[in-house]
Order: sequence, then C-alpha cells, then structure tokens
Amino acid sequence: MGFLKNMNLPNKLTCLRMVLLVPFVICMLAGRAQGGWMWAALIIYVAASLTDMLDGKIARARHLITDFGKFMDPLADKLLVCSTLICLVDLGRIPTWVVIIIIAREFIISGFRLVASDNGIVIQANYWGKCKTVSQMIMEIMLIIYFKSGPLFYLQEILIYVSCALTVISLVTYIAQNKQVLGSQK
Repeated sequence: MGFLKNMNLPNKLTCLRMVLLVPFVICMLAGRAQGGWMWAALIIYVAASLTDMLDGKIARARHLITDFGKFMDPLADKLLVCSTLICLVDLGRIPTWVVIIIIAREFIISGFRLVASDNGIVIQANYWGKCKTVSQMIMEIMLIIYFKSGPLFYLQEILIYVSCALTVISLVTYIAQNKQVLGSQK
C-alpha cells in the first residue's frame, strides 16, 4: 500500500472504488443480497458511487487531473457498473439481454474513446450519457434493495427498460456527434 502514499486524493478515491468491489460482490452473492447482506451491499454501492462523483469534482477543482486518473477512473466506473449488473443477473433481478446491451455499450464507448484519444480527440460525456448513468445508478440501487411487489416493483421494472433505452440512445448520440473519429487516420 506504499504506492498510495504518492497518489493524490482523487486517485486514492478511484482506487478505493475498485477495492470496494470485493466486499460488494461478497455481500451481493454470498448473502444472496437479502437481509443484512443487502443493506451492507447497498451501503458499499452508494459509497463507491459517491467516490465516483467526488474524485472528478476534486480533480477538476484542485487541478489534480493525472494520466492515471484519466485511465483508471472510467475503468473503475465500468467495473462497478458491470459487477453490479452481473450480480443482479445471478440473482435473477434483471434480464440478461439488458445487461448484455449495457455492458456492450460500455465496451464500444471505451474503444471509441481510445481511438479518439489516439487521434488527439477528447470525447466528453454528453447529456444522454449523464442521463444514462443516473438512471443506471437509481435502477441498480432499487434492484439491490429489490422490491418483489407493489408500485416500487413496477417502478424498478420501468427503470430497467428506461436505463436500457438511454444506454442505446447515448451510444448512438456519442457516435453521431463524434463520427469524425471513425474516419480519422494517423
């Protein structure tokens, strides 16, 4: 852990988010996300999500943006989203095809950003991407708690399909807004 000594606060928060994945997955799967296990998983998920929000705000406000952070922050985000979705599939709380669409979008955008970066183009998050992220976080929180009936059950079911739709819309808009990346050559 000596390497953490030389890191700035945003990068430490990014590392913390990745470390939190282990107890999160244990709570989700070992306890089948029921009872105390579910509440522990929820607390860990919310803490990890907050580190995502904080690390970026701190890095920008204090001018602490690093190459490590540029690479690891999005990776940590994708690990959190994908780990949560895979656990939810295992628990039977979300359709597999929805998870495949969401994870495929993450890989496609990551590849797209990598190609853009190689060509000196920075692709920022857009409105649809931010909406997608918020809807996924709310959906994942509701599915960690998991309502089995009543109005909140229907709301969480609606959120699954809204998140899936926003995932596709954000993918299409990223590509449409940055189509020059597809034709760029070094």
